[in-house]
Amino acid sequence: MANINGTGVPIPSTSEDLEAAMLDDGFRAKVLESPEALKSFVTNYAKTAMANDPDLQDQLSDQQTKVMTDFLAKNGINLEELGRVSKRLPMGEAMDYSTGKGIYKALNLTAHEMKQIAATGEGACMEASGQFDTFGAFAQAMSPWATHKGMGVHDARLKVLGEGQGDQGGFLVPEEFRAELLRNTLEASVIRPRARVIPMSTLTLRIPAIRDTTHASNVYGGVQGYWTPESGSFTQSEPTFAQVALTAKKLMGGTRVSNEMLRDSVIALEPLLTGMFSEALAYFEDDAFIAGIGGGQPLGILNADALVSVAKETGQAASTLVVENIVKMYSRMLPRSIPRSVWIMHPDVQPQLFTMSLSVGTGGAPMFFPAGGLGGSPVPTLLGRPIILSEKCETLGTAGDIYLADLSYYLIGDRQTLEMASSSHVRFNTDETDFRIIQRVDGRPWIDSALTPRNGSNTLSPFVALAARA
Repeated sequence: MANINGTGVPIPSTSEDLEAAMLDDGFRAKVLESPEALKSFVTNYAKTAMANDPDLQDQLSDQQTKVMTDFLAKNGINLEELGRVSKRLPMGEAMDYSTGKGIYKALNLTAHEMKQIAATGEGACMEASGQFDTFGAFAQAMSPWATHKGMGVHDARLKVLGEGQGDQGGFLVPEEFRAELLRNTLEASVIRPRARVIPMSTLTLRIPAIRDTTHASNVYGGVQGYWTPESGSFTQSEPTFAQVALTAKKLMGGTRVSNEMLRDSVIALEPLLTGMFSEALAYFEDDAFIAGIGGGQPLGILNADALVSVAKETGQAASTLVVENIVKMYSRMLPRSIPRSVWIMHPDVQPQLFTMSLSVGTGGAPMFFPAGGLGGSPVPTLLGRPIILSEKCETLGTAGDIYLADLSYYLIGDRQTLEMASSSHVRFNTDETDFRIIQRVDGRPWIDSALTPRNGSNTLSPFVALAARA
């Protein structure tokens, strides 16, 4: 192995040598001894790796030539005056623009323009100064060489899907300067931020509860109060206890990525997938917390025994929402839950909400729009409670298109948070990598029955929904 001038640290000539060297504690200590030693090691290894791999050197040179040619043409620079400059850029001078050397100095480019040119091809994994902040960043950036030599090391900033078709990942190999990705961000979780979340140290978590289904004659399932005269007596009673069980359910997902995309894209795949997967799992668990059927998945609000369903009005047209629906839903909310309750509704409900009016004699008045009409901004509350829009609710006119809920009565058990793993062994023959995500969680309402009040027959609950209007 060659020697770094003045440092005494040998430069590996192959990826196998690099792997063996970095496993040596003494070698790592010398490399990380100072910023100058690390810079020298990184620079010299890159040059050595390219010198030993002519194909890689040609690919990088061709990519840089294309980028530079496009850049000069877009900025109206005469290529003939530059002679051979646009044909091939020296690797060291192209990356190290902070010193003002080489082509950057000749063209008098700004720092921003220099960074744009450097942010192409394999140069995209370099920091703005052309250096790496840490050896970890260096090791990640070396992934094209390491993977080529069979080490299986990948740069998280360089990973992504399959180049053959644009919608399978080809769009992630940019032809110009911007290494950005446009995607729709999933809606924020509705249930989890407002529910009671409990860590699970075992597969099943059992939570004691008091079975309180009616206040017609007692409270807490059997506690009775008596007004007695002096020396009077009363009958002993006791509460009725129950048990709520949370059993972890497994939520899985994954994707398959071609190894060409792992090497060629400047979009960082692993952080991208981690973010996308975590949002996707939150989306699907939220969907189950709202409408899950239980069994192998959480029990959602829609299918809970404690849910109060408010019937439509006599003669109410299909797929409509009227003021009476809202007022009656509000009246069925457990009184102490009203300050904590929120409205959850499908976006399809909005047109009905905006045009909803209360009839007064032969006239009427709008019930949701502000005084300024369409010129104003509607207040995101209904009867003083916040409105949350969610596509995970059912569509307009279907049971579950609108809820009023106190989500502190919903339990979520976390057995295992997001776990992400990758493997290139299953698809070894097709040169692909599989990514897998797993989350183990359960959820269900804390109570299993609506409450019959002391007086009256209309049951109350922290979970209220509007019945179908078909």
